[in-house]
Amino acid sequence: MIYFLLALVPIIFLIIALVPLKMASHKACAITLLITVLEAFFIWNQRAVDIFTGALEGFAMGIWPISLVIVAAVFTYNIVLSTGNMEVIKQMLTSVSKDKRILVLIIAWGFGGFIEGMAGFGTAVAIPAGILMGLGLDPIFSAIVCLVANTTPVAFGAIGLGAITAADLAGTSPQLTSIFTIIQMAFMTVLVPFIIVYMVGKNEGKDIRETFKGVGFITLISGVGFLVAQFLTAYFIGGELSAIIGSMFSMLLTILTAKFYKNKENSNFNVSSDSVDSKITLKRGLIAWSPFIMVLIFLLVTSSLFPSINSVLASISSSVKIYSGTGAVDYIFNWVSTPGTLIIIAATIGGLIQKCPLKEIIKILGGTIVQTSKTILTIVLVLATSKVMGYSGMTIDIASFIVLYTGRFYPLVSPFIGSIGTFVTGSGLSSVVLFTEMQANTAVDLGIDVTWMVAANLVGSTAGKIISPQSIAIATATTNTVGKENEILKSVLKYYLLFIVVYGLVVYIGVRFI
Repeated sequence: MIYFLLALVPIIFLIIALVPLKMASHKACAITLLITVLEAFFIWNQRAVDIFTGALEGFAMGIWPISLVIVAAVFTYNIVLSTGNMEVIKQMLTSVSKDKRILVLIIAWGFGGFIEGMAGFGTAVAIPAGILMGLGLDPIFSAIVCLVANTTPVAFGAIGLGAITAADLAGTSPQLTSIFTIIQMAFMTVLVPFIIVYMVGKNEGKDIRETFKGVGFITLISGVGFLVAQFLTAYFIGGELSAIIGSMFSMLLTILTAKFYKNKENSNFNVSSDSVDSKITLKRGLIAWSPFIMVLIFLLVTSSLFPSINSVLASISSSVKIYSGTGAVDYIFNWVSTPGTLIIIAATIGGLIQKCPLKEIIKILGGTIVQTSKTILTIVLVLATSKVMGYSGMTIDIASFIVLYTGRFYPLVSPFIGSIGTFVTGSGLSSVVLFTEMQANTAVDLGIDVTWMVAANLVGSTAGKIISPQSIAIATATTNTVGKENEILKSVLKYYLLFIVVYGLVVYIGVRFI
């Protein structure tokens, strides 16, 4: 009990510091790291050198690849903004619909899910939030709605890596693990589009009836389309492409349905359109979107879907042993194949296509680094904290206590354990690495289907993404709302609780039928 409570101290302090105390995130995270280091040394008796090298590994991970992705995503947005092409993109999107509710479904939900399935590492929050802000939506709202939208696709991450890794660690079938994960998330996959449309209405001061007037069917199609396509892909092909195809199908159906219902749009939700240009030609549209198009092309052709390219780029790396403790493995710096590097190269090419001088592009990149500096500091501190907690045994002590005292009700809280991993590390994949084997062993002890419980950890990790300080830092960096982390956390916390309760009930009830 005492170790469980003490291990919770850094997490509880961070939440209190960010919400009631409204402390700047980088300051709150610095104090959290200090508390964690002191506990690791004096209570968990970890050697000072191991604490230092563990934190150093967290610093390294925070910079490369995490912060690199943030800089790359904001850099891409800044290029499009600097060249004036964000206005063209805005006009193209509003030609599909001017309705903020539909635009949020297309960009935050559909496009965000696609980016998550392609790259992960926070890109699914950063890029869609930047586009929404460019359309004139409130910056804080853009951050919040993208955090909530970037949930269910997180279970699979970049090219299904989350589900594949979980299956490898537990010795389960990757395909069945993916299918069970989709089944457990099914209700929320359909509900999330309704939640983000509700959020638009709430932000506009509208009641529920007016919020869903004219878009209820479109919202349903957006969620069901994602779910059906995702499930069929996992069933017939595998988990690698399920989030990608699900999001693409959802976007397509949402756009087609929105076109059909366009005459029924509610002008109370329209984005402002101060300037209406003549019809945008295909060439001009492609030029305006070129940085984002190049990003998608680069991420696609360098992914594991093209192993010959992927393996060559992955070989351009450096392997360094940073952590000095037991079980240490080399930390690998992928210099080219990491999403951040690819996005910067792609965005630079896109900027040149938009006739932005290379000197100006370099200047924009420098300005972006300055713009995101506080966010980078926050993320580095968060990752250092998570590494010290993980290596010292604090994270496992939290999970082990929960397992010990929940007994046969353990399936109710198994997704919560998965969410702890993502909250602490900011990564669904890290939660998989931390807790999959523990979830599998507990399932064996309780006589529960192992694959079902491995999937429960995956779905729980998606909920933790909403409130992860790392995710919130990415969102604030993109929307230029650094310092508003406490406001954002307070807003998304209730959605996190909804996810955890629903997932817990689904997993618990499902145990009886699996």
